[in-house]
Amino acid sequence: MLGNVLVTGGSAGLGAAVVDAVREAGATPLVLDKSAPDKADFELVDLADGRAAEAAVRTLAERHGGFSAVVTAAGIDRCGTLAEVPAEEWDQVVKVNLLGTAAVVRAALPYLENGRVVTIASTLGLKAVSDATAYCASKFGVVGFTRALAAETAGRVKVTLVVPGGMRTHFFDDRTEQYRPMDLEKLNPPDRVAAAIVFALNQPEGCEIREFVVAHSEEPSWP
Repeated sequence: MLGNVLVTGGSAGLGAAVVDAVREAGATPLVLDKSAPDKADFELVDLADGRAAEAAVRTLAERHGGFSAVVTAAGIDRCGTLAEVPAEEWDQVVKVNLLGTAAVVRAALPYLENGRVVTIASTLGLKAVSDATAYCASKFGVVGFTRALAAETAGRVKVTLVVPGGMRTHFFDDRTEQYRPMDLEKLNPPDRVAAAIVFALNQPEGCEIREFVVAHSEEPSWP
């Protein structure tokens, strides 16, 4: 049975949908984000700062007696060619999406014996596209990190890699027109992805959903 579930990026988008789904499943969501969530205990932190992220994980774990699961839903993007995107902004994408994921999981592991880790990659962690070098690099990295983590912690921590397609969130709001989805109706609402994540979290002892892709039936980035 789920207990305390740590969710990164839990104040908006997929993370907020996971917080709602975890609460509806009778568990307690705990949030790491740069802004405060609704109706969940939290620590404010910039996940690009790995050491600060680790400290925030420990603070929540000690306040609540550990975790039964961690879901790393935080993510950012910066579209444009490699030459166009300022180096600091390119690095920030990798810091939040990949290094932030690793930092949170690293800090949570001592509190997760027999618990679960769910990482969030992307269809662009399996399929590369132009003008997305930072995002693809970070999400391909999450795929490799998660597969290695599953091998490393087998029998101690259950690990699931989630590969979502595009979702109807504010993720695309600050993009120029050329980088926005042409049809938002062909993106999944985040609550559907969150429901799949909670399904993975609720698998019985000895059973793991190792990896899954969840996308709208007409998702343009998959296959």
